[in-house]
Amino acid sequence: MSVHKPSDKKVTTHRLQEMKERGEKIAMLTAYDFSMARILDGAGLDVLLVGDSASNVIAGHETTLPITLDQMIFLASSVVRGVDRALVVVDLPFGTYQGDSRNALQSAIRIMKESGAHAVKVEGGEFVIESVRRIISAGIPVMGHLGLMPQSIYKYGTYAVRATEEAEAAQLLKDARLLQEAGVFALVLEKIPAQLAQQVTAQLHIPTIGIGAGPHTDGQVLVTHDMLGVNQEFSPRFLRRYADLHTEMTRAFASYISDVKANDFPNEQECY
Repeated sequence: MSVHKPSDKKVTTHRLQEMKERGEKIAMLTAYDFSMARILDGAGLDVLLVGDSASNVIAGHETTLPITLDQMIFLASSVVRGVDRALVVVDLPFGTYQGDSRNALQSAIRIMKESGAHAVKVEGGEFVIESVRRIISAGIPVMGHLGLMPQSIYKYGTYAVRATEEAEAAQLLKDARLLQEAGVFALVLEKIPAQLAQQVTAQLHIPTIGIGAGPHTDGQVLVTHDMLGVNQEFSPRFLRRYADLHTEMTRAFASYISDVKANDFPNEQECY
């Protein structure tokens, strides 16, 4: 019988809850394809988010709104095939769950059946709670998302920090409690004051995962292309770049071009 280290165990929603209870931070990054998912999973990430941020970093759109359910399913199925350990969560894209809980359930079912993912994520609180309840009632785990919600960017008109005013902060706290009562297994808090994120985290028994929400959440998430420095244009205050792949990749491509032009590639050892 093989013996696995705790870090090698399959990550589940139950395990995330255990991590919160023992004070172990949750590490989460985005993934959109098989090859990157294999690397991220092998590195030990707890959660991989197939984010609708693919609309920006993969498809080049200005917002997350244009990406479709079919496209999200394609990306998610690619990621799932590259994963052995991490929990794979998939964003329900704009227009697939707001205002129609039956459509929300059908969208979530398609993601689970056609991609093999483990959970879905939705943005919003009180106004999407019926959709959240219906999805969970079918046995599908749901991760919530409050604070800055990119699918609502045209309503905000800005990517500024959310919930800095008392009324919005109070609504966020109310929405967080409603989502927990509805049964979400975790909650992403995006671009809100660190003190508010700490307050939400202390009040909830489910894990919170922050992005631009300070150090007191139960975990952190970043967009992989941002933290690797593939994207150079996006530099919010909360982003820490762990590599400069834009420079490294540009250098590699330039070397390849130079070698091809000079007839130095392929060389004798690289021929059959």
